[in-house]
Amino acid sequence: MKALIIVDVQYDFLPGGALAVAKGDEIIPIINTIQKEYDLVVASQDWHPAQHKSFASQHEDKITFDVISLNGLDQVLWPDHCVQESYGASLSEDLDSTRVEAIFRKGMDPEIDSYSAFYDNGRRKNTGLAGYLKDRDIDEVHVCGLAADYCVFFTAMDALDEGFKTSIISKATRAIDKGAFMEKKNEFIQKGGSLL
Repeated sequence: MKALIIVDVQYDFLPGGALAVAKGDEIIPIINTIQKEYDLVVASQDWHPAQHKSFASQHEDKITFDVISLNGLDQVLWPDHCVQESYGASLSEDLDSTRVEAIFRKGMDPEIDSYSAFYDNGRRKNTGLAGYLKDRDIDEVHVCGLAADYCVFFTAMDALDEGFKTSIISKATRAIDKGAFMEKKNEFIQKGGSLL
């Protein structure tokens, strides 16, 4: 059984959003078209409290994209984005969500960021996604959405760790930093993942 994981197709990651991924909107029609090919479709949603410590605004003398140590982990400081109940945190209305059976929210703990749809960045808490997929007899997952070099990559890496046959759908994702994604793609493939 095969599942599609749609990662963070939210307004703040789309053109015009607080943390926009260039041409991120171009993947939505592709994601809408491919959903029918899957036994199960799920989505993730970044859902931060307003005072999340990954926001540069929460640290005096720091600017966006500085890297700090936050509770023992390297943390990129982001612009405020995907704040709970805000328009920017909403899934895009252009995304066909009729086949999305469950939405897994992440990044709710203000003390730790959460790129993966499976775990926070310190693997202290899981979202329940792995158990949900296993309960539904899923053994293969395909990952798409935003952004390729962060939330899509970390979701795909954790899917491999959880024992799923895992692919990233290249045409259905976009990166913040294309160069960084090239390196991460190689790491993903070396670990046993594939690109579609």
